[in-house]
Amino acid sequence: MKCPVCNYKETKVADSRVTSDEITIRRRRECLKCGFRFSTYEQVELLELMVIKRDDRKESYSREKLEKGLKKAFEKRPSTEEDLRILVNKIERSIQSKKKSEITTTELGEIIMKEIKKRDPVAYIRFASVYRAFEDLETFQKEINAVFKKKKKKK
Repeated sequence: MKCPVCNYKETKVADSRVTSDEITIRRRRECLKCGFRFSTYEQVELLELMVIKRDDRKESYSREKLEKGLKKAFEKRPSTEEDLRILVNKIERSIQSKKKSEITTTELGEIIMKEIKKRDPVAYIRFASVYRAFEDLETFQKEINAVFKKKKKKK
């Protein structure tokens, strides 16, 4: 790991801790040349996962695309960067549990919507409206009613 200040190639790990999501490891490092201290984060990366699009094209899984979609869904909602990072990790764990090298956008979308729905019904509706491409207001209203009907039953 290079020092971000002097670019020296050797650092020592002063401390390692598992973060609150219990997936990511935070490492406190110190440059062996200039003594600068900084943190790095280590997490599992989904490699070799292909996403099968609706038109049968295949594309490599992209964590960045997932993060971008979630940020839009949770925009101006009460959630932090840490909350979104934990959500991304939870979604990726669900994908990994399938033990497949390929996943369809339908499967992926359902996993994502299931996790969003647990956290924020408004973010869920935002994501679902884009993912499911609601054709009219009636379909949109049915989805809203379904989400909030379930929410009332739980209370």
